[in-house]
Amino acid sequence: MTGRDGFSGYRARLVEGLRAKGIRDLAVLRAFAQTPRHLFVPQALRHRAYEDAALPIGNGQTISQPFTQARYLETLGLTGKERVLEIGTGSGYQTALLAALADQVFTIERVRALAEAAQAALKAAGAGNVSLLVGDGTLGWSAYAPYHAILVAAGGPEVPQPLMEQLAPGGRMIIPLGAKGAQTLTLVQRAESGEGVQVTRLGDARFVPLVGEHGFDG
Repeated sequence: MTGRDGFSGYRARLVEGLRAKGIRDLAVLRAFAQTPRHLFVPQALRHRAYEDAALPIGNGQTISQPFTQARYLETLGLTGKERVLEIGTGSGYQTALLAALADQVFTIERVRALAEAAQAALKAAGAGNVSLLVGDGTLGWSAYAPYHAILVAAGGPEVPQPLMEQLAPGGRMIIPLGAKGAQTLTLVQRAESGEGVQVTRLGDARFVPLVGEHGFDG
């Protein structure tokens, strides 16, 4: 995905940092080693692209801290065969990571300017198994449901019902739940029978608000 871009050493150091913090999934570490994060940050911040830190990307949004992303990608336990729905494309970096870990990625971004920038960055990064929609992520993308995994990159007051309905039996959803500015990263696992869910709280999180019909008001 990366080619010779001059940043491989920076990516290697990022991966070693993630490993030192406890990330063990080799597929996740390989995705971070191969995905060019510098393509997904503003030009003025490219010198900071491989820091383990969140960075502003405009429109009041951020590109998340790599460790945070690695943590929930590891929790999803993707095998490479899944159809994944991502809510909140943002910069597109997490989308590219998912593209390296799953078979198909469907991603939704409500801010058109971010979606267009992410689309261009994903193309430059060579992520060809991604479909992007501009719209309300709390409604999901029913045309391609059900999804084996759903990853919500914004904090909402509760799990949006449309996303729950679009999660396949046995599927996993990771979503930050709680008030604006402070949430609990939550894993929702749907039973193999399709009836019932198991909810696991993974720890404190701080994400931008999930705005939409089944989230916070804009």
